Amino acid sequence: MSADNSRPDVLLPLRNLCNTVKCSRDRVRDGESNECSGTFSLSNFWEILSEAVKSASQEATKLSVMFSRPPMPSEEHCAKIAESVQKSVLTLSTVYFWLPKSQGVVLRKEVRDATAEVLDGLVQLLEVILSSPGERLSQEQLMSTGGVWAACDQFNQLPKDNRSAVLSVLTSYVGLVKDALEEMEQALADAQDPFGDVLVDDDDDEEAEGRGNQDTYWSESDRQLISHCQGLMKASGASLRKLSSAVKNNGKLDTDENIAQLDDLADAAKEISPSVDDLALSLYPPVDRSAVEANVCKLACVLKKVLEITRSSHVCAEADVSWVEFLNGAVEHNLEKIRSVLHDCGS
Repeated sequence: MSADNSRPDVLLPLRNLCNTVKCSRDRVRDGESNECSGTFSLSNFWEILSEAVKSASQEATKLSVMFSRPPMPSEEHCAKIAESVQKSVLTLSTVYFWLPKSQGVVLRKEVRDATAEVLDGLVQLLEVILSSPGERLSQEQLMSTGGVWAACDQFNQLPKDNRSAVLSVLTSYVGLVKDALEEMEQALADAQDPFGDVLVDDDDDEEAEGRGNQDTYWSESDRQLISHCQGLMKASGASLRKLSSAVKNNGKLDTDENIAQLDDLADAAKEISPSVDDLALSLYPPVDRSAVEANVCKLACVLKKVLEITRSSHVCAEADVSWVEFLNGAVEHNLEKIRSVLHDCGS
């Protein structure tokens, strides 16, 4: 039998391995954790998980090296490496499932996504190898191998408890809201007509000067409305910053209830940035005032909910009550101002 004819049998262990890794990846993405009945040690979990990740990285390297030059490995060697990689994959996914939800939903999501990324990287590496077995190391295979290494390396940067995980996502939300505010401020500063450079041809300058087209620029009443909306957007950023500080300084992990409260804060806060984006988009010309009003009310409701949950949680110390009340008042003040401008424009 020729080498070409035997190749499908030689690669069968790798094909089966690829399917196994896909199943493990999908199970990690969609499966539930195994709630532990006894005492759970988070430090022990991280120690064992670190070893499992290290093993997965090493096995990916061995696999890539084995298929980096001709001739293609024997069926026995293929079966051996497939068994070794499969063992590391099953160990990694099993250890992930040890992490119970009671340690924090946000923390578990961070670990889940990182674990799934390692498994997805292994799938890509296997698919590259299976697409061109027995050939010299290709750029695609090199990149796929590096992708597995990078996915494994990111475990070193993961938050190690739920307070750190929640603080990490809150910090990212602060950045997103800041970006949205800066984009709006830049658009206002750039020109009276934010789309002028896109919509106007050089030959149409005379027509553009006299068009008076409110579909492409902000009127004075638009700018007044935007100014008050910016106030609400700034209150969004301030709420996230103060909440982040409260979580950092006051967040506790001593009880399941306190860990769950941190999850609740992150869950409520995740709606702020998308709501700010929706409001910002509705403020670009032509300004749809009904859409603006709907988005303003939505953002105000989201902020009030976040502040309410903050006020009733353990992260709100006595010294934090004042800023919660102040920001709640700022949200209400900006909401009334925006409604007044919208009413005046509509009357």
